[in-house]
Amino acid sequence: MKKRFIILIDFSEYSKNLLKYAYDWSKQVNAELLLVHQTTVMAPALIDSEIRKAITQHANEEAFIKLQKLAKEVLPPNVKVSYSVSENLLEFTLQKYLAEFFDHIIFVGLKGTGLLKQIFIGSVAVEVINKTKNIIVAMPKEIYKFSHEKIFVAVTEKHPLNISEFKNFLNFVDGGKTSITFFNLYKPSEKNENIQKQLEELSEMFANRFNTSIAVYRGDSSFVDIKKVINNKIDEILVVQKGSRHLTDQLFRKFFINELVFEGQTPLVVLP
Repeated sequence: MKKRFIILIDFSEYSKNLLKYAYDWSKQVNAELLLVHQTTVMAPALIDSEIRKAITQHANEEAFIKLQKLAKEVLPPNVKVSYSVSENLLEFTLQKYLAEFFDHIIFVGLKGTGLLKQIFIGSVAVEVINKTKNIIVAMPKEIYKFSHEKIFVAVTEKHPLNISEFKNFLNFVDGGKTSITFFNLYKPSEKNENIQKQLEELSEMFANRFNTSIAVYRGDSSFVDIKKVINNKIDEILVVQKGSRHLTDQLFRKFFINELVFEGQTPLVVLP
């Protein structure tokens, strides 16, 4: 099946590097590029429907031109790229495109904002992650070149890894020089009886194609320990499994992923 990258563009300072990263990756897997923008229509609430329609059309046309200009600035002239501009909610736009006959990855930019001295991702990214049943790559703004030498996969007992979707993600990755570390973080007060076996089984499952290893970090200093592994100077990818609750409540708190991503500038892959 053909591959397609859906890149969510909001024309912020993050957009150029997000597109550069997706394009750099697409060259390795021959993926098509689809740039998607949700238009924000600024119009008074109590206006004639025809006037609102005209204002919306004008806003969409301007956004379409901006998308083309961005692509021209970032991409070589011979690259095939498609565009989608609509005032509709991203949730519904993405549903339409994900139903088409492609293997998809969705790219969205991460936006760090100070709140109670914690860094968290922007509301658009959270909403897309929570409402979309597809692999999503959430990117810090500084990274623009794709590398996958080291992949770190966060594993929990409560929400097992979606093996099918993880394999799908790996179809977008060349196994030649890639190592995968399956890891778990837990506190002394938590029960984690079967995690070692689970990590070993995952490591063995993918050992025929990748260099695999496991790691378990126990104790209140687990964040400090894992930073020594993930936050080195080699480009990496961090993979997490979306759970039944909101990502920000569950995974980001449990795995300190907000700090790992923003301090380490690590691309984040979220499995459905």
